[in-house]
Amino acid sequence: MVFRSRIKWIALLVLILSVGSLVVHLSITKSSSVQLASYARGTLWQDFDSLLGTQDFRNKHLWRPVKSLETLQPYANPRNSYPAPSSTNNGFIYAKIFGGFDKIRSSICDLVTISRLLNATLIIPELQESLRSKGISNKFKSFSYLYDEEQFISFLKNDVIIAKALPESLKAARKRNEFPLFKPKNSASPKFYLEEVLPKLKKANVIGLVVSGGGCLQSTLPASMPELQRLRCRVAFHALQLRSEIQVLGKKMVDRLRKSGQPFLAYHPGLVRDKLAYHGCAELFQDLHSELIQYRRAQMIRQKFISEELIVDSHLRRDNGLCPLMPEEVGILLKALGYSQKAIIYLAGSEIFGGQRVLIPLRAMFPNLVDRTSLCSTEELSELVGPETPLPENTYEMPPRKSDKQLKEEWNKAGPRPRPLPPPPDRPIYQHEKEGWYGWITENDTEPTPSPMDLRNQAHRLLWDALDFVVSVEADVFFPGFNNDGSRLPDFSSLVMGQRIYERPSSRTYRLDRKVIQQLFNVTREDMYHPNRNWTVRVREHLNSSLGESGLIRQSMLSKPRLFLSHPLPECSCRTSPLEDSRQIRSDDGRFIYGGEDECPKWIKSAGVEKSKTDDGDQPDYEHDLLTEQSETEEEFAKSKVASAFDQDEEWDPND
Repeated sequence: MVFRSRIKWIALLVLILSVGSLVVHLSITKSSSVQLASYARGTLWQDFDSLLGTQDFRNKHLWRPVKSLETLQPYANPRNSYPAPSSTNNGFIYAKIFGGFDKIRSSICDLVTISRLLNATLIIPELQESLRSKGISNKFKSFSYLYDEEQFISFLKNDVIIAKALPESLKAARKRNEFPLFKPKNSASPKFYLEEVLPKLKKANVIGLVVSGGGCLQSTLPASMPELQRLRCRVAFHALQLRSEIQVLGKKMVDRLRKSGQPFLAYHPGLVRDKLAYHGCAELFQDLHSELIQYRRAQMIRQKFISEELIVDSHLRRDNGLCPLMPEEVGILLKALGYSQKAIIYLAGSEIFGGQRVLIPLRAMFPNLVDRTSLCSTEELSELVGPETPLPENTYEMPPRKSDKQLKEEWNKAGPRPRPLPPPPDRPIYQHEKEGWYGWITENDTEPTPSPMDLRNQAHRLLWDALDFVVSVEADVFFPGFNNDGSRLPDFSSLVMGQRIYERPSSRTYRLDRKVIQQLFNVTREDMYHPNRNWTVRVREHLNSSLGESGLIRQSMLSKPRLFLSHPLPECSCRTSPLEDSRQIRSDDGRFIYGGEDECPKWIKSAGVEKSKTDDGDQPDYEHDLLTEQSETEEEFAKSKVASAFDQDEEWDPND
């Protein structure tokens, strides 16, 4: 009896202790959740450095400038006799520009150059993506939505006369379409303008240009026109200043990225639907996105923008370097280079086709992957956009249900892959597949007309790209996912690389060869997360060499003929110390591929000396980092076991 009573008291004591422990745990959980909610309400940039923790600087050389390029300096001033424009000229040129941020920037440079060539007054171009009819704020005009009009006009006063609008006496005639209108190709030559356009300009006093291909003048001008190439540089790198609100917010974003005292890398994936469709990269994505790419490719074929088959081997295109590197592949390359898991990576690009899903592997490798939404509050982005008239949200309307007979007929006519839709009749289309911006493709064969909200969002993309451009140019390192694609259309990464080589030639900008990279990936594609040492060394060798002379030579041969602004050397630069003749490289027609820059004036040299005194005097040449890496002993490598170079999380399964 006494034994049973003792058991009861012990059981009661255990029950009381359990209840007490439960109460304590619940109180701790409540307190933690309150603190977490309070922390979540704080903005990212206020505690950005605490989020990053202590940065690992075992590989400081991965962030420092390339010493061999420090003699290059920006110098786009006229070299020879360069008369100022006359007020009595051949007439006026007005222009409409179609396309996104990259096409707009390149097209404006061409328009100014053409105006100088034809001795005409340029009317501020109309950006069709930012017209007020697209729903933007009434606070801005088309051009001023992106750029500073006054800076644009005043800086180029010694090059071209620029007016904000046509004279009142000519506006009515323009509305009646009485003036000649041209739609030049982006490869139009100076001869075309001098022989075809100039006579009509002199006769009508006004002409119009419709620019839709990202430019209206060929990239490579005759050797007798170096001053026109320098004019392009003055437009792109000096006259085209983003409006003050964009510059201020972009500067804030850079400061927030560097608040912790750490450098950062900017990465632009280049995953744009039009580019993917142009090159036939549909099979690199899953069914829904493959179908969207193929639809756009079919449109391009009908418009005779491309003259190829609809269905091509995407993997073969990728192996030839015609498709962008996927974010997962970029993450592996950065790990192979030695970038720490704690490295700060800024993700640029207003359009990332494939959404957040394609970024999951990169985010797993580099948790400190941020973009403009991470660095800017909603209020800051709203202020940048300005006050806008409310528009109805896009609402998805369910189309009438198709009969089983119609579904079977569509399935039989669907054709081979990569056109997997519509689904077989026995498999229903789920609700989540019918919603969102892509929902139309599950039911219709025609893409719906953009709604007013879609048009407004396209205008907003100009602002987001402008912010990304500011951050990418200022980044310590820039890594392009897709540049120099061979389409002769400007792209974001190429413009960033051109701006960086002009402003800060020694900044670390990777100019990789995607064909070489894909050959390396094909060697280890079955085991990408555990490459052997030789593979890692070969990757480092290629990427490190792309930072210096070999990267510039390749850029000059492949990118410059398609887009001058991507590689404005040697026309728009000078050297503080002359380059040896033995290191200069010329093409068959006598043009400089590498070297050929003029010697800098004394005022640039003196400014460079003062700058070098403020910098660290002992900075090694990181083009030759590979030699140091290769001298690592096998014992040291055995200790590292590649895992240290890859900084893998021990709890992360590389096969996931």
